Amino acid sequence: MFKGFREFLMRGNVLDLAIAVIIGAAFGKIVTSLVNDILMPPLGLALKSVDFNNLFIDLSGGNHKTLAEAKAAGDVIIGYGVFLNNVIDFLIVALVIYLLIRAANKMKREPALPPPNTKDCPFCRTSIPIAATRCPNCTSTLEAAKA
Repeated sequence: MFKGFREFLMRGNVLDLAIAVIIGAAFGKIVTSLVNDILMPPLGLALKSVDFNNLFIDLSGGNHKTLAEAKAAGDVIIGYGVFLNNVIDFLIVALVIYLLIRAANKMKREPALPPPNTKDCPFCRTSIPIAATRCPNCTSTLEAAKA
């Protein structure tokens, strides 16, 4: 049983998936930092110093200035600012993944076709080597191959 499990884990697809998950998690941290530390502060400043993380609706009727205060008081809240940050995170990750896949697809090139090594006899239409000067099937004399 363990031998089969070990073989399953060592297959290329499982290892590739594990590496992708690890890199994806690290990439997610980078994107979260990009959104929270670089994109959101100027956006908040443009919107008159609004901190998206502190945008919330207090369903309990409390009058709290920050999300942390409302949570500490145990009030029921809807933290839509945090949700907006997560939506922006997702959109940036999706855009970057789209661009990476698009670039990878452009880099894939169709393999070059090898030069033909046969030609058709003009008399009997049989496939013969390019260098042939006489057809082995109909014995017709052919034009000499050009070097």
